[in-house]
Amino acid sequence: MIDRTALMMAQGIKDKIPDHPASIAVLKFSIAIIINTVSIITLTLLVSIFTGNTKEAAIALIAFAILRQVSGGKHLNSNISCILVTTTLFTAISFVEMNSLWTKILTVLSLVLVLLFAPSSIEKQSRIPKKYYPLLKVISSLLIIMSFYISVPALTLTFFIQSLTLIPLKGGENNEKNRN
Repeated sequence: MIDRTALMMAQGIKDKIPDHPASIAVLKFSIAIIINTVSIITLTLLVSIFTGNTKEAAIALIAFAILRQVSGGKHLNSNISCILVTTTLFTAISFVEMNSLWTKILTVLSLVLVLLFAPSSIEKQSRIPKKYYPLLKVISSLLIIMSFYISVPALTLTFFIQSLTLIPLKGGENNEKNRN
């Protein structure tokens, strides 16, 4: 459904502006990302308004996006599954309360995962040259360390879940040669 809508919009853009430098495929991909992102944000915030956990949901949305940009991570196979899983995760995160010990444990685990695997699966998602990948690892690590001092459960859990997406799975795109 999202791909079909994105394709129709891309074709509409090309019909109106035939000289546009982007191909229909590039426009479709970009539009699908926008639809996906807006859907996740909208659904998560709507649900959070009804549950009364808007602050925690907003933390999850922002924290995940920031760490994801610098650390990379696995993507789900379809836009719909991404929207449903991500909205469900962010909504669930907004309900979790953790004591100080669990916050510290998950922060340390997140840091270990980031140090081992970041950046992960960003080659096709970013135009950042590989020479900057070590810097992305440092930035990712600093974000995790910062969360240690902030000690907000929604932030800690969001960073932990994002760091789990860095782990290379058997048969996945990640392998030893892609890690830095």
